[in-house]
Amino acid sequence: MDSTSVAAVRNIAVVGHTGCGKTSLVETLLATAGVIETQGSIEKGSTVCDFDPLEKQYGHSLQSALVNFQWEGRHLYVADTPGMPDFAGQSVAALASADTALVVIDAQLGVQLTTERMMRRAAERGMCRMIVINKIDGDNVDLGDLLRDIRERFGNQCLLLDLPARHGQEVIEVLEHDSGDADIESVAAAHRALIDQVVEEDEDLLARYLEEGADPSPNELHAPFEKAMREGHLIPVMFASARTGAGVQELLRILATLAPAPVEGNPPPFYKGDPGTSDTEAFEALADPARHVIAHVFRVSIDPYMGKVAAFRVFQGTVKRDMQLYVGDAKRAFKVAHLYRLHGKDMVETPELGPGEIGAIAKVDEITFDSVLHDSHDEDHIHLKATQFPPAMHGLAISPRRKGDEQKLSEVLAKLASEDASFVVERDGEGHEWVIRGLGELHLKTKMERMALQYKVDVDTRPPRIPYRETVSGHAEGHCRHKKQSGGAGQFGEVFLRIEPLERGAGFEFIDQVKGGAIPSVFMPAVEKGVQHALAEGVIAGFPVVDLRVIVYDGKTHPVDGKEIAFVTAGRKAVIDAILKASPAVLEPIVEVEINVPESGIGEVTGDLASRRGQITGTTSRGHGGATITGLAPLAELSEYSSRLKAMTAGAGNFSYAFSHYSPAPPMVQRQLMSAHKPQEDEE
Repeated sequence: MDSTSVAAVRNIAVVGHTGCGKTSLVETLLATAGVIETQGSIEKGSTVCDFDPLEKQYGHSLQSALVNFQWEGRHLYVADTPGMPDFAGQSVAALASADTALVVIDAQLGVQLTTERMMRRAAERGMCRMIVINKIDGDNVDLGDLLRDIRERFGNQCLLLDLPARHGQEVIEVLEHDSGDADIESVAAAHRALIDQVVEEDEDLLARYLEEGADPSPNELHAPFEKAMREGHLIPVMFASARTGAGVQELLRILATLAPAPVEGNPPPFYKGDPGTSDTEAFEALADPARHVIAHVFRVSIDPYMGKVAAFRVFQGTVKRDMQLYVGDAKRAFKVAHLYRLHGKDMVETPELGPGEIGAIAKVDEITFDSVLHDSHDEDHIHLKATQFPPAMHGLAISPRRKGDEQKLSEVLAKLASEDASFVVERDGEGHEWVIRGLGELHLKTKMERMALQYKVDVDTRPPRIPYRETVSGHAEGHCRHKKQSGGAGQFGEVFLRIEPLERGAGFEFIDQVKGGAIPSVFMPAVEKGVQHALAEGVIAGFPVVDLRVIVYDGKTHPVDGKEIAFVTAGRKAVIDAILKASPAVLEPIVEVEINVPESGIGEVTGDLASRRGQITGTTSRGHGGATITGLAPLAELSEYSSRLKAMTAGAGNFSYAFSHYSPAPPMVQRQLMSAHKPQEDEE
């Protein structure tokens, strides 16, 4: 693959709220490009991207799907992502495969929860962002008002690249046109605003533009256009209807010609070093097919016939069939026996993949999500900046329905967790059941349905467990001298430490300030292990302790009895001692809620949410007699809320939520949790 073909590649992640028409839009793009002869539909379960049986059953995307096609000399790789907050982990992971985030907004429903979250996520990753307003042919659509709302939320850099015309039956492109009759705004004004913004990115072009007054040519505008998107100075806004095809041909041309190539987007955040340490340095992966291979695995799926399938994007070099690749820091390489391009459910063999291209490798068990693949030990210890996934808030305790299925269930849960970074599996202390956590009720429901359909494992469930946390609000010191003598060699370790609260969400810091070898450096990992063990188990209510700094500053060992196990125990007891003195408290998870209701139900629903210690942040009319209520509420108060909402709205209401932050639980709740906690007995 030469540099010319690298410049022809486009990587696009299609993101947005559920129901905004992402899958239908991708389907229409495929039909417009001539890739498929017959356009499928969500209703018939016949789209290229929603091929999974559960997706057909629910009528929604549950996982990201990849398609690729060539059009007018360009090779487009498009990821269609789920829009439901329950499956946000899949959408977030797909961003690592793309240079451009195409954010789809429903013209009737406007900016929604996932819209804002994905716009923010894409900006944090330094991606170029484009907005397409879909369903412009819908009833009761106010595109002018929606455009004002978009600019209010995302900034005045949201500039029109085309405008709807003839009541949404077609669009007028404004980069190269300055006249025409549009349904909203002025074509001439939109053209001038776009040109003015783009030429500011090139001083020479700007000077000539001001002096001559003539518009630069499209070729002259290309580089500054890419720069404006790359630096966040421009977010193009386009209009389309996946149903009628209006604006889709123009959208396809824009994606092919104006979306950045791999050499034009912001460089991916690779670094060299060990994760979680300060001894790292930025690493630049160059989109050069002749260099060593650097590829990143952004999705893992378990196929009933192909086994583990790892989807990856090549950032540097060329991956070829039969070559040897390493996974991360592994010493042994594996052979690329088969190399595939992905197109919906189809896996098509290909001899090679170059920079910017997306492909897959099957049946290599060593590959995991977020792995970096490379062909030389020179690229050991290279990682892509870790993606921050939404925390798994919704929990269920499960156990196998059939006796003897424990081992099978354990294996199935491991497979499901390998596919989804937002699906967390925990084993309870006694080992009789598992706790699964996800992003919502539907997230866990689909996992259990997959267990039954694909793996033939049925489970029983208990009500969800709330992922409370513990923290401290004060400073304190802790001490433990662990001394054990029972004949023969004994155990001795002494630890002095202090703790300090950190900002909410900061996590945990461990600092070694021991001087003069009071605690030999060989035992310091044991001290940290003991501290981590105590924090994981919880101190006052049995929930993990977060947002604190632990500073070990003194201690003592013994030339004979000083042992690792002694310092593990001393570290654990010392930090417990400090936490109990530092005004400990229980934190509860607060979630953002978005509730869709008939307008007639607003009063009752808002009142009910307030009774659940909720806070209303906004109410928006959505047309057709509907409204959307947004707010914040404790997760613990939303147990079985779906049933309550349906009762209040005669079955017409629905809601979704996403994690917002942790906040101190009310005193009564804290007392209940603390009184229910039974600390483990210390083993001497």
